Amino acid sequence: MISRIYSRFCQTLPSPEGSSGLLVAFSGGLDSTVLLVLAARYAREQGLGLRALHVHHGLSPHADEWVAHCEGVCRQLAVPLLVERVQLARGNGESLEAQARTARYGRLAARLAKGEWLLSAHHQDDQLETLLLALKRGAGLRGLAGMVPSQPFASGLLLRPLLEVSRAELAACAATLPYGWVEDESNQDTEYDRNFLRQRLIPQLKARWPAMAQTAARSMAICAEQEALVDELAQADWQQAAEGEGLRIAQLLGLSQARRNNLLRYWIRRLGGDMPARDQLALLWQEVALAREDANPRLSLKSLECRRYQGALHLVRPDLAPRHETLPIAVGEPLPLPDGLGLCSLQPCGATGREGGRLRAPRADEPLSVRFQVAAGSMLKPVGRGGSRRLKKLLQEYGVPSWQRGRIPILYYGEQVAAVGDLFVCDGFLAQEGGMAWHWQPRTLPDSE
Repeated sequence: MISRIYSRFCQTLPSPEGSSGLLVAFSGGLDSTVLLVLAARYAREQGLGLRALHVHHGLSPHADEWVAHCEGVCRQLAVPLLVERVQLARGNGESLEAQARTARYGRLAARLAKGEWLLSAHHQDDQLETLLLALKRGAGLRGLAGMVPSQPFASGLLLRPLLEVSRAELAACAATLPYGWVEDESNQDTEYDRNFLRQRLIPQLKARWPAMAQTAARSMAICAEQEALVDELAQADWQQAAEGEGLRIAQLLGLSQARRNNLLRYWIRRLGGDMPARDQLALLWQEVALAREDANPRLSLKSLECRRYQGALHLVRPDLAPRHETLPIAVGEPLPLPDGLGLCSLQPCGATGREGGRLRAPRADEPLSVRFQVAAGSMLKPVGRGGSRRLKKLLQEYGVPSWQRGRIPILYYGEQVAAVGDLFVCDGFLAQEGGMAWHWQPRTLPDSE
């Protein structure tokens, strides 16, 4: 039995040349015990390092006994064991199940070395549970595709090499091993959705249709293929409609509703937003994209806010606020800006390969600083412009959205504005030759994560 499962285990793994070692998520339960035995054999054969990590959640009165059991199994297999203890908060509005999962993956991510593979014991029956939970919450193709066998994780890869192996096969295999396993009593608590499915619903489904897990896995694989196809389509549409990190509304008007919604979901996911429901997408289109010309519409999407500016949709953080700091800056030293606004630098021309704003060198009585505001009533005259204007008017002319105003770094020579972001250099500060290169590098997704 172990040899048959080991053969399938090896076939699902990438080439070992790309791995710096293996880290097994080891609960001490039946599934992860079989996984650890398989990983130990694979590591020996491939000459790879192997570690196991056990997370002590503190939820069970037997949690310390489980640690002792895991230590014993790892000693027998000559596998180093890491034990991480986490604290969960009861009554904070989030389920203990979700908290435990988040904490567990957080500790696994922190311990995963660069290029290391994290092996998880998810199996075919877990996939069926995942599918049923996805149906319960009304998920789309991405949710119905279930867990993938391989995905980037932290500084390495998360691999699930047992997804095609049933729980019954793993149980038969575990019975032949000398290590035993722990039983988590919370797995019997059907108040948890997964346990309800595992203890009550899935046994009935499999009694009626014994091949239910295998056929569901095939359906999930098809969903994964379809998701890949619609993702390719969304990427192609993104290339046509993208304006920076925004979307041009005129380009969206030419798409069918289904194709437009597909692109909007891709865009929101790309910028790290929570996936909206269908009714939210309809609101986004009707109340933001198609709002009257003189409106300043916005729609909350949990962690992000959708806004419209100059014919494009943008996703921004809802908590953006003007900055008021005064930050000293030294020539040749990059200056990290607050609130994830990126980096500023002032370098001798030619030192970085960027010519930037080509500012004259500051005088001794002109200390350099970066600020985000100008004094009330100040008038600025960009080089090459015929007259002076207030900063608000200039930012409008340069197409700066309202939510970015007060968040653009302004370079001061003493108390005089020398340059505003990467938009313009002020009259009187441009170098005739040589000089300093002023550069602002916003983060990749400015004000949108």
